[in-house]
Amino acid sequence: MLRLMSLTLQLRSGKMAEVLVEFDAAFPGPGGERYAPRACARMNEDGRWEGWIEFSDIDTGAVIRSGRETTQPSRDDAMYWATGLTRVYLEGSLERALEPERRLQPDRVDVEPAFDGPAEPLRIDRAPAARAVLDPFDVYVQGERVLRQELSALDLDHLRGIVRAYGLEGGVAAQSPVPAVLVEYIVAEVRARALGTDTADWPASPKTLDHLL
Repeated sequence: MLRLMSLTLQLRSGKMAEVLVEFDAAFPGPGGERYAPRACARMNEDGRWEGWIEFSDIDTGAVIRSGRETTQPSRDDAMYWATGLTRVYLEGSLERALEPERRLQPDRVDVEPAFDGPAEPLRIDRAPAARAVLDPFDVYVQGERVLRQELSALDLDHLRGIVRAYGLEGGVAAQSPVPAVLVEYIVAEVRARALGTDTADWPASPKTLDHLL
């Protein structure tokens, strides 16, 4: 059972990155390692917050990290996302964090890049695609459990359609090939965005840890 260990703000000297949540749990690695996860976040130049997961090897202290898992409009939204992470989500994040280490590193190429960064993403404003089989925000009004049940009944293509239609592509988990991981990702994104969009329309209530491990 994963339980929330600490929500204390932990500022790293000279950096904007924070450890939002530490989880009192150990996840096995492919070589017998044991990793303890923690949810981290930082504020970008545009004022939005991006979150990722770090995993500390309990025996050696070595730390690996995932790619960007989410993008949230505020620190409160990032905190809400972090406190809603489930075991399935964390397991998937650990796999993504370990994946680069499993790939063979190519020989270093003695060529300088032409640009100092990637191209800016193409921004296209469009209404939700008609192919989405359900509106996750409407279903969320009926309760998070209902949303999770409805999403769990869908196949991978339908889940990806919902992610695209409602602009939920902010984290690397949005590309997961595992339906259960994608379900938890959508639930976490909808929960954080719904409560952050207009808190007057979404009554605050104490968060339970029933879905935490």
